[in-house]
Amino acid sequence: MFGDLMGKLGEMQQRMEDMKKRLDTITVIGEAGSGLVKATVTGNRKLVNLQISPELIKDNDTEAIEDLVTVAVNRALEQAEKVAEAESTAMGKDMLPGFPGLGM
Repeated sequence: MFGDLMGKLGEMQQRMEDMKKRLDTITVIGEAGSGLVKATVTGNRKLVNLQISPELIKDNDTEAIEDLVTVAVNRALEQAEKVAEAESTAMGKDMLPGFPGLGM
């Protein structure tokens, strides 16, 4: 019984590592200002790209640009969180089928 539990823990640990690697390959984009600012984030919530339209830079002050960047990054991070939660839930269902609280 104890050996089986240790085996399950080892398998779960490996699946967690696999999930982290998968999340590094998934990207989401958050936009603000009708697409004038775009933030790209991985499923592990790492900012990998930030695009600011030259049109925004010439027509606005620094504070407006900072506000739009903040909104875009936060939107991307929210999407990344949802992706990570979905991956985690799917992994949990695979590892613990029929376990209460996993929607089965």
